[in-house]
Amino acid sequence: MQVVLHTGLHETDSDRLFKTLLRNREALRSEGIAIPGPGKYRQLISEMLNALGDATPAPATREVLLDSILDEATGNVDRLVLSHENLFSVPKIAFQGGVVYRKAEQRLRTLRDIFARDSVEIFIGLRNPATFLPALLKATPHNDMTQLLNGLDPAQIRWSDLIARITAAVPGVPVTVWCDEDSPLIWGELIREFAGVEPIHPIIGVYSRMADITSQEGMTRFRAYLADKPDLNEVQIRRIMVAFLDKYADEAKVEHEFDLPGWDVDLVQDLTEQYEEDLFDLSRMPGVTLIAP
Repeated sequence: MQVVLHTGLHETDSDRLFKTLLRNREALRSEGIAIPGPGKYRQLISEMLNALGDATPAPATREVLLDSILDEATGNVDRLVLSHENLFSVPKIAFQGGVVYRKAEQRLRTLRDIFARDSVEIFIGLRNPATFLPALLKATPHNDMTQLLNGLDPAQIRWSDLIARITAAVPGVPVTVWCDEDSPLIWGELIREFAGVEPIHPIIGVYSRMADITSQEGMTRFRAYLADKPDLNEVQIRRIMVAFLDKYADEAKVEHEFDLPGWDVDLVQDLTEQYEEDLFDLSRMPGVTLIAP
């Protein structure tokens, strides 16, 4: 069986993405793809990982976990998709000890051991630290960025470092990453990669992320345009999406405000440039696939 682990990051499109997967659950079930509701496993997995710590899982742990996640209506399962943005930690301790998700390796090793007989894949959405950190702070009880970061300098945050730690901890496990900022353009590709289906497989909600940030008029015109040109390929469609977003994107839903003590335009620009360089490094890492427009 193939086991897909979607691990966040926090404050990315995690819930939107999984809701789109759930909309396609019935259609994918006949192809052996199981997308169980998160209520069946998120708390269970967190409690199990907390209880195990560094201990080796018992041989029967896999069966116990699957019995809780799957039901008789699921049928034969070839691919199991699990999404848990708090797998590494809850938001308030994301930088505990001044380290980015310090328990990521331990928790992924444990899950890899539980699913040792299966083929495990890891999916992680990334985000520019310049917008990620303010958004994460709002999701915590912390009063300021200093409390959240626990002594970590924002300029030290490199997602490539986190991914390198993960690939070293679970060698041979493929890791797929993408930029949250790109999700409106690559939404269909993301859903299909999660499901493990062909690039032309029909997907419900393939443009739902684009619709989140586009005016109603823009989406109406976009869908009408596609209906008039059914033979467009994926590359052509993405170019059209960019054109429509340029004209019809709702700026209030796209722009991010920065109102944090000590944060100015220069810091945001520095973090953004560093993020872009970091993505280049990620694109060259063995065992890592970067999905980009």
